[in-house]
Amino acid sequence: MSTDAQVPFLTQEAYDRLVSELEHLSTTGRDEIAKRIEAAREEGDLKENGGYHAAKDEQGKQEARIRTLENLLKTAKVGEAPASRGIVEPGTVVTAVVAGGEEVFLLGSREIAAGGSDLDVYSEASPLGQAILGLKVGEKSSYEAPNGRSIAVEIVNVETYTG
Repeated sequence: MSTDAQVPFLTQEAYDRLVSELEHLSTTGRDEIAKRIEAAREEGDLKENGGYHAAKDEQGKQEARIRTLENLLKTAKVGEAPASRGIVEPGTVVTAVVAGGEEVFLLGSREIAAGGSDLDVYSEASPLGQAILGLKVGEKSSYEAPNGRSIAVEIVNVETYTG
């Protein structure tokens, strides 16, 4: 059973950008990789053919990206970023004191952020995201870093993401 916290949020702009990327990768991108693999195959011995192996690796990465995009676009909730109610939720810009330093970031999928955005993006499924999801301005929490250290977090501000 899926909850809203598990449903990825995308702005209409991000959705359109990802649909365009998927279309390109599924057509032109696949054709280009196939041509590179075929050209490398014609060079001879595949065991020692760096171009062939590089093209096959790139093909694998491209197919993984296609699957990721297909799944994201199939499950995403598309619309305006949620209006800030002072509560940390996917699609909001959060200002928080993390481990003593102030950070401003977008909570949600990295796909939300417009191309060229300087905002850091943290997934709501990340340790930080899980620790702050649902908190209000002024509330504190902590999460465990990969090294086992406890990291303190205090929410300073929550704003609507405007792209």
